[in-house]
Amino acid sequence: MLPTVVIVGRPNVGKSTLFNRLVGRREALVDDSPGVTRDRREGEATLADLTFRLIDTAGLEDAFDESLPARMRRQTEQAIDTADLVMLVVDARAGITPLDEHFADWLRTKGANVALVVNKCEGRAGAGGYLEAYSLGLGDPIAISAEHGEGIHLLYDSIAAVSPDPEAEWDTEETEEYDEKAMRLAIVGRPNVGKSTLINALVGNDRMLTGPEAGITRDAISIEWEFDGHRIALVDTAGMRRRARIEEKLEKLSVGNSLNAIQYAHVVALVLDSDQMLEKQDLAIARHVIEEGRAFVIVVNKWDLVTDGAAALRVLRDRMEISLPQGTGTPIVTLSAATGRGLDRLMPAVLKAYEHWNFRVSTAGLNDWLTESMERHQPPLAANKRPIRLRYATQAKARPPTVVLFGNRPEDLPTSYLRYLENSFRDRFQLEGTPIRIQTRKSDNPYHSKKR
Repeated sequence: MLPTVVIVGRPNVGKSTLFNRLVGRREALVDDSPGVTRDRREGEATLADLTFRLIDTAGLEDAFDESLPARMRRQTEQAIDTADLVMLVVDARAGITPLDEHFADWLRTKGANVALVVNKCEGRAGAGGYLEAYSLGLGDPIAISAEHGEGIHLLYDSIAAVSPDPEAEWDTEETEEYDEKAMRLAIVGRPNVGKSTLINALVGNDRMLTGPEAGITRDAISIEWEFDGHRIALVDTAGMRRRARIEEKLEKLSVGNSLNAIQYAHVVALVLDSDQMLEKQDLAIARHVIEEGRAFVIVVNKWDLVTDGAAALRVLRDRMEISLPQGTGTPIVTLSAATGRGLDRLMPAVLKAYEHWNFRVSTAGLNDWLTESMERHQPPLAANKRPIRLRYATQAKARPPTVVLFGNRPEDLPTSYLRYLENSFRDRFQLEGTPIRIQTRKSDNPYHSKKR
């Protein structure tokens, strides 16, 4: 089992920069403004021959009420309770502040194993702050520059002290069970529709920061979870507003991370508010998910507030038929994340969409489908008024299912006929929750290269 290392400190001391440095990629959102990180982020980090579980946390605040800073602090406390090593990060340029002193004392009362890390030590500006760090009474400070990668190797001894013996025998059976990559499920939607509440309900604890304030989640946070024997990587994302309403640089970065999460997801769950279903921005997100070729599930949250469920679903399906025809066959799950009502229907729908996203069919079965589809509805005439003949089909790939049709003048097939073939393919093989790609290629003329 990997040791757990938690990075803590007051806001804007460079915790997320250090996290990104140790995990070896830019995962955590970084900006000059304080308080960017709100939820705790986990990743697998390496330093020389050490591998460990690293947790980035929100900036420590001296708040104990029900405010947002206080809820962020409780998230940090939960992370510290699981830590083998706590890295308290301070800013060498700013020097030691009363808040640093307060939290050093607080960590001592919790009996935490603390390594004092003095960040931003590059150049002469940080020399004074480094010497001041001795006053915290947490042993010899470790001078680093997370941004420039200086002094990172000095963290080795502290992490090695809590790491298992590298020569110890590992349980090979357990390792083999986790060789299979986790299915990535991204939870997306507009701000304040209940995405983080939904993830907390799924994992069964307050893992994500929630509250009445819109836009609490700023970063795409991945959480490893297991459901019914399946490894799931749940990805919580920042709420996405219309581009015209996004003005702050930080929100642009947050939305960029959300779009990136969609790109690398296997399944995307679009969360809607039952009071405002499939708004203009919801449609924009749904179209983006389908264009990216991700498996897709629509989740209508706060369903306990709906008085006439049947009528509300009719309105939603009518809206989809008119404004999102490319989303035909998308499963709709109604639930209440706050009460847990209907929650048991979500993951079966997600796993089914994932299975259909990976669907493959034999060439014989594919050409039987093509023949039947053309018998029901012949392709229209080409631009030269001659018939378009589709000779055969093959499946190029799965994820999503992609079919290539070969024939004469396939470029003249109208979009409406390709959409008919998509729907016909979906109906024939009973596929839900996955886009279907129909591509065309011109058949080679076998007589083209022969001389008379």
